[in-house]
Amino acid sequence: MDVHIEVPDDIVQRMKSRWSDLPRGMLQALAIESYRAGIITEAEVQRMLNLPSRWDADAVLKEAQAYIDYTDVDLKEGLDAIRRLRSQ
Repeated sequence: MDVHIEVPDDIVQRMKSRWSDLPRGMLQALAIESYRAGIITEAEVQRMLNLPSRWDADAVLKEAQAYIDYTDVDLKEGLDAIRRLRSQ
């Protein structure tokens, strides 16, 4: 889907000083903020940005300090799952 937005020219100029490829920079910012908000997954960030691997998506998110909200409960569930698998 193509999405078109209106941005004042002076703001566009400042954005271009940060991102030489403005559409790519804006798409990346949208992907990062969507991930932070819990709207999309890391795999969907990879798809949106057409990145070759999940590691590349992880690098983009780490660079932006967009970390997954991983709670103590998540850790306990993960450890319990590992223990169950080991006991089989």
